[in-house]
Amino acid sequence: MADIRGVLLCAGASSRFGAPKLLAPVRDPASGREQPVAVLAARHLLEGCGNALAVIKPGDGNLREALAACGCDIVESARSRNGMGESLADAIERARGADGWIVALGDMPFVSPRTVALVRAQLEIGALIAAPVDASGRRGHPVGFGSTLRDELLRLRGDTGARLVISHHHEELVPVPVDDEGIFLDIDTPEALAKAGAPRER
Repeated sequence: MADIRGVLLCAGASSRFGAPKLLAPVRDPASGREQPVAVLAARHLLEGCGNALAVIKPGDGNLREALAACGCDIVESARSRNGMGESLADAIERARGADGWIVALGDMPFVSPRTVALVRAQLEIGALIAAPVDASGRRGHPVGFGSTLRDELLRLRGDTGARLVISHHHEELVPVPVDDEGIFLDIDTPEALAKAGAPRER
């Protein structure tokens, strides 16, 4: 079986949210239980991929503890202050021997594990890049990258994430059709959290 690694990016600044958001409670639509945003994202990545390497800011002890408790490996990225691209490069360096990577976002907790598994399946049969799409062809997250893109991912800088790599290889991207609204739902603002199912105040 191919060694596909799940990467969960959790080192953002939460600037639009106005406070640390990844430990904010949100309701899991499957179980009805309340879990931190990043923990629910991690559980779905773990279930769909089989593993998860979470990238966090140095010293983010509470987030580290929560993600480690649910089964994530952790990398504290000092470069994360320079943007998402460098957080991702640090994760790829940590897992550079993998056959591919599925890059998920810690503030997107509603991606279905089945979606993750479908992206993984495309990497296992040789896709260079694979990403879920809805019925209209609109692309969402997470995005899978094959190992031949390792050097391009390691060279990422700043806050562009992997968009530059995707744009360079867009004709080789394998679309993965899914019926999963979670591929578009991120928690960027308190309003988005409330709409997504944050627990009501008691």
